[in-house]
Amino acid sequence: MIFAANFKTNHTRATTKHYIEVLTQKLHAEKSDDRVYIFPPATALDRFEGAFTLGVQNAYPAVNGAYTGEIGLEQLEEFGINTILIGHSERRQILGESQESVAQKFAFFQEKGFEILYCIGEPLEIRERGDEAVMRHLLSQFEGIDVGYEKLIVAYEPIWAIGTGRSATVKEIASTHEALRQTIKKPLLYGGSVNAENIKEISKIAFVDGVLVGSASLDAERFASLVLR
Repeated sequence: MIFAANFKTNHTRATTKHYIEVLTQKLHAEKSDDRVYIFPPATALDRFEGAFTLGVQNAYPAVNGAYTGEIGLEQLEEFGINTILIGHSERRQILGESQESVAQKFAFFQEKGFEILYCIGEPLEIRERGDEAVMRHLLSQFEGIDVGYEKLIVAYEPIWAIGTGRSATVKEIASTHEALRQTIKKPLLYGGSVNAENIKEISKIAFVDGVLVGSASLDAERFASLVLR
């Protein structure tokens, strides 16, 4: 299983350092063989080491340049980072990233050999139209994306379940992941209010290869309890 922690705009470099120390101790003590990813905010990046992969939540598709407020490849190389989260619904909805810009970012970091955790998801109004509408929407988010890229991981996150406390039902997750598997032959993660109460159930669903965790990942011991389920 893959367990990815997305801190979003939470934690500092100091608290991230402490988090990693606690998480590493927990995982080492229990000898977990699962793959763990941590995505802190940009200001918390450092050369952290442990039984996990450190990634960046976002970066501009350039080595460097006149892109105020952004970070590029040059800044990521300082910390030895070669894993990135692309396409998260909060960047699409809140920050206005279009599919074209998402695809451009994907192509740049693919060319640089990054491992890419690519996010897709549908709003509630699409879900309410039924499975066919959901799949049309999800597959449209692969426009311009090389789904054969060897370092691709896909995370399905229904937008209506992110940070709401409401996870998709087992049936909804299972049917969506099964349908995605017909096209996507890469690891498929589920994200959307994953927590200690539903992790065992979710991890047993066919075609669910892991989870992308938001609020439940902010505490190291809580996140470790998910990994060590």
